[in-house]
Amino acid sequence: MNIGMLIIAIIGGLAGILSTVYLVISLPAVIIWKIFRHFKSGSALTD
Repeated sequence: MNIGMLIIAIIGGLAGILSTVYLVISLPAVIIWKIFRHFKSGSALTD
């Protein structure tokens, strides 16, 4: 395997890992924030 293909594979793998980590962290954070805001200020969960 040449160096160019190796670099492309590493960059693609890192992009996939970073996007997955972002989704795993941000989705529960948004849900928790909406529930917290619902109990604190009485706003709807869908706002």
